[in-house]
Amino acid sequence: MLVLVVGIIVFLGIHSVRIVAPEWRLAKIAEWGEMKWKGLYSVISLIGFVLLVWGYGMARPEAPIIYEPPAWMKHITELLMLFAFIFLGVFIARPGKMKPALKHPMLIAIKTWALAHLLANGDLASLILFLSFLAWAVFDRIAIKRQERAGLAAPYIVAGPVSNDIIAIVVGLVLYALFVWKLHVLLIGVPPM
Repeated sequence: MLVLVVGIIVFLGIHSVRIVAPEWRLAKIAEWGEMKWKGLYSVISLIGFVLLVWGYGMARPEAPIIYEPPAWMKHITELLMLFAFIFLGVFIARPGKMKPALKHPMLIAIKTWALAHLLANGDLASLILFLSFLAWAVFDRIAIKRQERAGLAAPYIVAGPVSNDIIAIVVGLVLYALFVWKLHVLLIGVPPM
């Protein structure tokens, strides 16, 4: 469980710099340059991600069961994950009408992903992982609103053509299909259904 917790702290910690120290972050970007900042950010993120995936894989089989979700809950999880991947597709694709309406589609995708997995997994390792990400995404969204009001973050996105929304939905559906088909087992070691 320790590796999982360290991974979560490292991964969400580097992603929280914008939340807890936005002015320091902007000063470092100005001092180091954007590429150097992004390089360090990416390396730390990757280390945290590897630790949390590895730690989750080690902790899950041994983790105590806190609650046992009913079997039908897995169907709700599958539906929520479809939407999570569509939100991710909206984040990846160029702006259409959906991206400005959602404002922060990546955070919505993370919240949906975390909630879906909390509905389907009742072991302690899953609760630690998914509650951490859900809480982080909520706090990040609150911080972004405050930063926009303070002028530290630009208001989000200008709308584009609906064709970009169609591309976003297709990207989300393809990613969802790939995860259901092979990637979830390959990356996480557990079949999604």
